[in-house]
Amino acid sequence: MDNTQRIEQLRRLVEKNGISTEKYGDPMMMRFLIARSMDVDKAAKMFVQWQKWRDTMVPNGQIDESEIEDELGTRKMFLQGLSKNGHAVLFLKGSKHFPAKDQVQFKKYVVYSLDKTISRCPSICTNFIAFKGREIGNEKLIGILDLQQISYKNIDPRGLITGFQLLQAYYPERLAKCYILNMPRFFVSVWRMVSRFLEKATLEKVVIVTNEEERRGVVEEVGEDVLPVEFGGKAKLIAIQDVVLPQLAA
Repeated sequence: MDNTQRIEQLRRLVEKNGISTEKYGDPMMMRFLIARSMDVDKAAKMFVQWQKWRDTMVPNGQIDESEIEDELGTRKMFLQGLSKNGHAVLFLKGSKHFPAKDQVQFKKYVVYSLDKTISRCPSICTNFIAFKGREIGNEKLIGILDLQQISYKNIDPRGLITGFQLLQAYYPERLAKCYILNMPRFFVSVWRMVSRFLEKATLEKVVIVTNEEERRGVVEEVGEDVLPVEFGGKAKLIAIQDVVLPQLAA
């Protein structure tokens, strides 16, 4: 069975569950197949679960900023534009993050951030608003977690696990790479615990930057025009809520 046949079979299985796949392109369907090692039955189950989750978590197509005001107020997440290979770059300053008191709002904030980051990709900006959940392509993102100047009050393994689990379950094959910068020694045990909750495919995309050579590699892959000055780039950090995306018709 070739990939075209797998995609056709996947569509049939999903539609048997009363879910239309008409508005989703083949690259979208392929992401679910890749995430489940080309097993059509498992990919169909994942797709159905994803659609039901979207209907519940994002019933209006997007998370309204009024629902996540506390999280946005920290100004800890930054949307930095596109890397050299066209991946949207999401930057998180760990020193501005604190464990959430409202887990529902935190989850919505993560979804808001991921949706908006994906919608920053060029193919989406020229075709439709994926921010409303109508993804059709294989757009990816690069995550950068900066742990510089974090203290014990910033440590939040539950938040990290939540973010990665949302990525794994509902944003299959969206993560191109995740760089962790300036990891202090006391955080190593925290990361060891968090990593136990990551699938092998996700863990392989995480790079802990430990030396100058690896830092130069980040600059080379991401690009000077996207990285902030303190990490060898030329860009200013732009809070994700300050980024205005093209409002194009679907």
